[in-house]
Amino acid sequence: MKRFLRTLLYTTVALVGVGAVLAAAAVAYAVFVLAPQLPDAESLRDVRFQQPLRVVSAEGELIAEYGEQRRQPEDIDDLPTDLLLAFIAAEDDRFYEHPGVDYQGLARAVGHVVRERSFGPGGSTITMQLARNFFLSREVTILRKVNEILLALQIERTLSKEEILELYLNKIYLGHRAYGVAAAAQVYYGKDPDELDLAQMAMIAGLPKAPSVANPIRNPQRALQRRAYVLGRMLNEGFISPERYQEAMAAPITADLHAPRSRVDARYVGEMVRRTMTERYGPEEAYTGGYTVYTTIEKDRQDAANRALRSGLRDYDRRHGYRGPEGSVEAELVGDPAAMEEALTAHPPFGGLQAAVVLAVEPEAAWVWPRGGRVLQVDFETMEWARPYRDANRRGPAPEEAGDVVEVGDIVRVAPRGEGRGALSAVPDVSGALVAQDPMDGRVRALAGGFDFRLSSFNRAVQARRQTGSVFKPFIYSAALENGYTPATLVNDAPVVFRDDALESYWRPGNYSGRFYGPTRLREALVFSRNLVSIRVLRDVGIDPTIAHAARIGFPAESLPRDLSLALGSNSATPLQISSAFAAFANGGYRVIPNVIERVEDGAGEVVFRPDFPEACELCRDDLPMASVPGERIGLFDLPPQAERVLPEDNAWLISDMLSDVVERGTGRGARRVLDREDLAGKTGTTNDLRDAWFVGYNQDLVATAWIGFDDQRSLGRGETGATAALPIWARFMSVALDGVEERSVPRPDGLVTVRIDPESGRATSSENPEAIFETFREETVPVREDRDRRQRDGEHSERQLF
Repeated sequence: MKRFLRTLLYTTVALVGVGAVLAAAAVAYAVFVLAPQLPDAESLRDVRFQQPLRVVSAEGELIAEYGEQRRQPEDIDDLPTDLLLAFIAAEDDRFYEHPGVDYQGLARAVGHVVRERSFGPGGSTITMQLARNFFLSREVTILRKVNEILLALQIERTLSKEEILELYLNKIYLGHRAYGVAAAAQVYYGKDPDELDLAQMAMIAGLPKAPSVANPIRNPQRALQRRAYVLGRMLNEGFISPERYQEAMAAPITADLHAPRSRVDARYVGEMVRRTMTERYGPEEAYTGGYTVYTTIEKDRQDAANRALRSGLRDYDRRHGYRGPEGSVEAELVGDPAAMEEALTAHPPFGGLQAAVVLAVEPEAAWVWPRGGRVLQVDFETMEWARPYRDANRRGPAPEEAGDVVEVGDIVRVAPRGEGRGALSAVPDVSGALVAQDPMDGRVRALAGGFDFRLSSFNRAVQARRQTGSVFKPFIYSAALENGYTPATLVNDAPVVFRDDALESYWRPGNYSGRFYGPTRLREALVFSRNLVSIRVLRDVGIDPTIAHAARIGFPAESLPRDLSLALGSNSATPLQISSAFAAFANGGYRVIPNVIERVEDGAGEVVFRPDFPEACELCRDDLPMASVPGERIGLFDLPPQAERVLPEDNAWLISDMLSDVVERGTGRGARRVLDREDLAGKTGTTNDLRDAWFVGYNQDLVATAWIGFDDQRSLGRGETGATAALPIWARFMSVALDGVEERSVPRPDGLVTVRIDPESGRATSSENPEAIFETFREETVPVREDRDRRQRDGEHSERQLF
């Protein structure tokens, strides 16, 4: 207290020129009235900066950032010395000498008030600015100024100079939502502070006086003047050499607005996390609490998912023709950079495709001007696909030269194609989704909810409930296996007619091929997606038992229609629901819960939330001591909870075995041509009127679902089946996602037997039968041998034998 009063005494002496009586009265009022009401400067030690919500990949790479204040607190030891000196030179050159109040500057400021009867420049030290920013309003009054002085003195008694400077540099507002020097470095230059050059540091150090109106984006000339002032002060204080001063003064303005440097394109996942965090913590806390959410998303697989989906959607678009330019620029404005730049602002980049104005057209090429002004050559060979779009099933004539496709002034899309060249493209009208997850625990490893989040934020991977079509058939057959069927059970693939009382008409379902195949083994019916077999199986097993079976696996019972159309996938589901359901086949019969959040850390790096990931894993527990309860800590291990078993292991294996044939020789064989692996299983799906195309496939490490369709439920057009439209997306993704991953087929459980059967009858047969094939059964369901069946009919009886 004595030190505090002594400091106030010095302040009084400094103000004698204004009037000793007035000064003494002010000091007394400050000591006895204001000082006791001041906040405690000690609270600055525990200050928590308002920091945005950061969503990152499993590797810690930034996906998205949410919050009004962009802030990245930095330790003072991590900031470059030149940056510290730039702020000291500009804001408080006696920072290391005064006790929080610079009496010389304060005296000048008070003198200005007395002379001009208004507040003027000068007087505020870095410590006083810190006091104002943390504890006081920005209103300009004598009372606030006195409080500011008193708080500054108190802060200096509580904190070291380094602590004060660190708080200041992390708190100060520097324009464009940037709070603190690290955020400003990212906003204006897209760099970390230690990557800035001297001119850029001086530019940032010049911002505190008028960050909103004198920053290099809004007013480059005023910002240059402030930069010159800072550099001049640094030179005068001896902080930089004349040579460095001259070099920095000559540097051009390089500032531009930079969004947070996202290194993983997973904005659909970022939005899922944002919603979860605001529901859990409330918007204010979520956006300012400094939380970092580590997701389950793996960068390389996410990048592969984006590329695969975008390529697949563009391929579909090209198959159906060119819908023309997105807009045009008047002929007299072509060549005017300002006019073209303005026209292109309404056409931002989507999915790696840039908008560009056509400058010139010749028969073999066109030249286009994208934003930034670098002219690209677009050769006619990249336009040959661009037959005019008529409708989903018709296109116009093929172009013969570039002028048949584009003309000067058109605004078109181009994809980069090497140095100085581009390829004609288009933003697809069709939509799609791709999602991949670990079938053992539900962790989502990649998720693309559309062509580009900026084009449409509707997340089709988790929000689009679409008819499932034939991808639902494995669940029909899984229910059949639980009700006495085997992979060799014969079902008649023949015409069938049902009376539909609701529509007062008849339902005559058929196969996609339009043909009928007669008695068909269950395996073959699934491999080749025979509709009529599925209907007869569902009718025989029963709708209620089948719905109960599918509901256990993960399909909400209320989403499953209670009629025979369910056999053809008339129910609706999201791609993520489909992947999660197929995970039960991949993991041996367990239901896993999908999640994109691995853990949530607070601003101090402490884990505040970690969801459970129930695991479909028994083998991984065999080498560990027994726990009394799932999740109990044992030594160095935290065991995750056990996932719920929803299918018998042999049921899951038999369905997977049949689905591996789908990939090997059935409707999904296109996947086998791309991925040279033996451990894949999958299923195609196509819905009525070709509105939806699906492919879902998996091995033990990854299950992935690709879907393509129009948001407004239009038909995709003739021939656009799951094998044509969706499977190539899946195969492109999985060829990257499984690169380097060892092949692992689903282990065969005990209690299954493989025997020779006659492919026509489905009966067990001898090795002498030249047509015999192998089939796998549960031991108790092995069919009797054909000759034994005949003997039984003739009155002979004997024990069943296994062959």
